[in-house]
Order: sequence, then C-alpha cells, then structure tokens
Amino acid sequence: MTAIDAKTVMKLRQMTGAPMMDCKAALKETGGDMDKAKDVLRKKGMATAAKASDREVKEGKLFSYVHHNGKIAVVVEVVCETDFVAMNEEFNEFGKNLCLTVVAYAPEFLDRESVDAAAVEKERNFVLEQTRESMQGKPEEVIEKAVEGRMRKFFEDKCLTEVGYVNPQNQTDSRKVEDVRKELVGKIGENIQVRRFHRMELGG
Repeated sequence: MTAIDAKTVMKLRQMTGAPMMDCKAALKETGGDMDKAKDVLRKKGMATAAKASDREVKEGKLFSYVHHNGKIAVVVEVVCETDFVAMNEEFNEFGKNLCLTVVAYAPEFLDRESVDAAAVEKERNFVLEQTRESMQGKPEEVIEKAVEGRMRKFFEDKCLTEVGYVNPQNQTDSRKVEDVRKELVGKIGENIQVRRFHRMELGG
C-alpha cells in the first residue's frame, strides 16, 4: 500500500477544502494519485449535496454588488441551515462571486424549474423545426440528440445555476455555479441553496 504522508494530505486539503480525514482516505483509495483523489472527493461532495437537499434552510445572507461604473447592481440570496455556516469564509466567497457571475452573464432565471414551461415548449418546437430543416434526411434519433444539445445551450444561457462561475481567485475555473454549490455542500456538510437574485441596470 502506498504510504500517504501528512504533507500530501495537507496539499490536497488546500486544493479542495475537504476535511483532512476525507483527503487522507481519498489518497489511500487512489494510491496517492492527486488528480484521482480530487475526483473521489468531488463525487463524495456531490453525494453529500444530494442527501442534504431536503433539509430545511432558515439562515443565510443577502450579498450585494454595485459595478464600478455605478450602472449595474446585484443582490443574491444564499441560504443555509445555521448562522455558523453563514459566517463561513467559503460560504461568503461563494455569495460574493455569485454577484459577479450575475453581473457578467445577466441570467434571466435561477434554474430550469424557474423557466416558464410554455416558453420552454415554444423554444423546443422552434429548435426542432430548425434542426429538421438543417438536418434533412438524418435519422430521428440524431435530430433529437441535436435538439437536446441546443436546448441545453438555451438553459446554459438563461439560468444562473448553469452559467460559468466567475472566480476572481482562479481565472481558469471552468465549473458551473451548480457544481460549485454542490462542492461547497460537500465540504461544509449543510444544505446550501441559492434562493433568488435580482440584477438592476440603470435605465433598464
């Protein structure tokens, strides 16, 4: 069995924010492979997020941001189970970065469930018609797959949970907002939800 030293465990903890014991267990499971250990911790975090999703959220914070030109302002509500977590540094960083994300992408909805069902159906019918015209002669399952891909892009453009997370501390961060939320739940162990947001633009 590969020996896992404290320095390696600490390095993984610094990279992921996961508890020391979880980091040690992940490194043991993967034979000391740092990248594979990060994947193990991410999956564990996703599982924790799924288990926590039904727990009641009574605490949280309102985060706000006004752009430097004074013409765009954002308020985001992020909720959690306890006021202790509402003071957590990573929780607060998540809230602040969400504000920057809303400024950057100007999403219209919180998530897929927030989009009017009639609007989704209308868009899907439009995309289906367009796709059938551009892919004439292709099998129906190929057309359907293309439609699903274009609808996925539709949601990614409009829903906050599906846009790219703006992270000033890491410009190469490629995670979606929902990925970051689930990872945060996995690290902290509490249900954390983005409840709502509002973006204002001068004259808008």
